[in-house]
Amino acid sequence: MGNLYNLLMQDIRFNDAIKACMNCGVCTAICPAAEFYDYDPRRICDYVQRKDEKAIEELLRSDTIWYCGQCMSCKTRCPRGNVPAEIIQILRKVSQELGYFADSEKGRQQEQLVNSIGKNILNIGYCVHPDVVYPDYHPEQGPVWRWYFENIQDIAPKLGANYHGEGPGALRKIHHKNLEEVRRIFEVTGGTELHDKVLSKK
Repeated sequence: MGNLYNLLMQDIRFNDAIKACMNCGVCTAICPAAEFYDYDPRRICDYVQRKDEKAIEELLRSDTIWYCGQCMSCKTRCPRGNVPAEIIQILRKVSQELGYFADSEKGRQQEQLVNSIGKNILNIGYCVHPDVVYPDYHPEQGPVWRWYFENIQDIAPKLGANYHGEGPGALRKIHHKNLEEVRRIFEVTGGTELHDKVLSKK
């Protein structure tokens, strides 16, 4: 494509994310994802810093950029103040904008995230809420979860939650004005457009 690096640079986070990587490998050594996947934050920073267009495009089309759990361990350990996890965020965004995410299995899972977590944030104000973790869709939660789900109105207050109540507290009702503000933030920052791009690639 020839200008992928420039697309990465346009993200406001780019200059803080990579300053002067010296390829020491501390980020990879501390990374939980690197222990379980073929994932190397040091190598990703190297590709980006060298402006390797071919390698950057391969990253945008691969599962690799979706392995990061965004724990930010790399940020706290880097001796040069680089943030590989933030580079990953930027790569993910560009991958979604260009539609490249659809070329990888992990990338295609973004559709499910938009349809669940993304819509939850916009509709109810929570990423995950007990009301939408249906036992029939989540059998891995087991019988205790089904019992909790079916009896939540009685149980949640006993655990200190303000279930669908007004005012502060866990599981409280999110006021419609606040939800409207969140939706507006999504629109202004391009989040809504990005959601639409992800869903259009299904």
